[in-house]
Amino acid sequence: MRLSAAIEGDLTRFLTDELKAGEDAVTAGIREATDGLKLDLRQQIVGAGLGQRLANTWRSEIYPKGQSSIRAAGLVFSKAPDIVRAYADGAVIRSRHGFFLAIPTPAVGKCGDGKQKMNPGLWERMHGARLKFVYRRRGPSLLVAESLRARTGKRGGFAKASASALRTGRGLATVPMFILVPQVTIKKRLDVDGAADKWLAALPGLVVRNWRDLGRD
Repeated sequence: MRLSAAIEGDLTRFLTDELKAGEDAVTAGIREATDGLKLDLRQQIVGAGLGQRLANTWRSEIYPKGQSSIRAAGLVFSKAPDIVRAYADGAVIRSRHGFFLAIPTPAVGKCGDGKQKMNPGLWERMHGARLKFVYRRRGPSLLVAESLRARTGKRGGFAKASASALRTGRGLATVPMFILVPQVTIKKRLDVDGAADKWLAALPGLVVRNWRDLGRD
């Protein structure tokens, strides 16, 4: 009777330890796969020339948070899902109003802190001037700003002409501010599913590698 109780106690401790080892191994494997997938997706975006800022929108979470579990799960997600989806699937972008897409030229400059996207209406409000539509039979049409003068020095760019410059016409320029196109085709440049499949296939091996060998403790 005592032997049976001792064996039962040892078995219980062994199973408890083994369960804990399994929880740790699964959670560690999930974390490695999740972090690996996030890193791969960030590298894809940088490699495609889409910039570190978009790459950093890939984030990850491990559940349950702060503890090991045999049912651990990882989530990799982007905080800019619409942009990522466009480059992952390919897309044709058209104006929501059914006319043209206005693509800013370098002459447009930035709006304030640079976080807001410049568009023709915003440019006109900022500069107190109207943009002129220029139709071109060959090539895209334009929205241009008339009667501007070029800035000198490091600042560069263009500014509103003075009254004297307007009278004489000296140094005035007509500057293309926006290129008008009916649509923009975005080619597929990311393979999100391929990266996910790669780390999903690697997950069992990661779990096994992280399994703690109780006999060596």
